[in-house]
Amino acid sequence: QLQLVQSGGGLVQPGGSLRLSCAASGFPLNDYAIGWFREAPGKEREGVACISSSGASRPTEDSVKGRFTISRDNAKNTVYLQMTSLKPDDTASYYCALRPFASCSSSLSTYTLWAQGTQVTVSS
Repeated sequence: QLQLVQSGGGLVQPGGSLRLSCAASGFPLNDYAIGWFREAPGKEREGVACISSSGASRPTEDSVKGRFTISRDNAKNTVYLQMTSLKPDDTASYYCALRPFASCSSSLSTYTLWAQGTQVTVSS
């Protein structure tokens, strides 16, 4: 079955770090762009970062620039989101999603396969 499976969420104190993983089941990820998105309570879902099939990456959300890093390990068929210097405003449900193209896009509707999501809570 074609599926994305997330792991790595949880509770962390401000200033701490977490790494989220997004693993593909049943197909290789290396041909596709993978995006990370988040949805905080009462807010719309927003893009966080994206990585192209070639490994080129960029932050989508200005507030995470310099703190979040997206990467991919084709041997493990997995994409990661390394989050550092976490803030309470980073608290949200995080989702990885696949875009069936090599490049990234800011349009959420072009991401067609979504993982189940995982909660990240940043609180003291």
